[in-house]
Amino acid sequence: MSINMGLSDDQRVAMATAVTAVLADTYALYFKTHVYHWNVTGPRFNDLHMLFEQQYTELWAATDVIAERIRALDVKAPASYAAMAAAATVAADGKAQKADVMIADLLRGHEAVVATIRKALELASQHGDDATSDVLSPRLTVHEKFAWMLRSTLG
Repeated sequence: MSINMGLSDDQRVAMATAVTAVLADTYALYFKTHVYHWNVTGPRFNDLHMLFEQQYTELWAATDVIAERIRALDVKAPASYAAMAAAATVAADGKAQKADVMIADLLRGHEAVVATIRKALELASQHGDDATSDVLSPRLTVHEKFAWMLRSTLG
């Protein structure tokens, strides 16, 4: 069956690959944030526990929207942890550590996702893929805001 959505097959696959990278980074950061939520300790426990929960809840919801964009491009979304990890630049491990180390690690994760999204948005602009831009632009705003919140928490 021929796909006629204004993008060539090569463009669709290139866009799906770029969006898959965003999905994989988002998923890895979701997992790490959730682990830190469970394992944070110390005098700021309650504030950080709630901050991490706010962030992982938002990240989890985003994975569905991002994966559905991959499917709309008529490409299969990653179907295993290994496939997700292979496409990610963010490591999913969330080793229990001191609160400030967790915060700094999550900050680096959000900054990495911002970079991945910016690459995908640049490609979307080159291909005239406004639908992908519409999905990813709000994601960029969220990750930049979360990075700012984490940076401000570190002081």
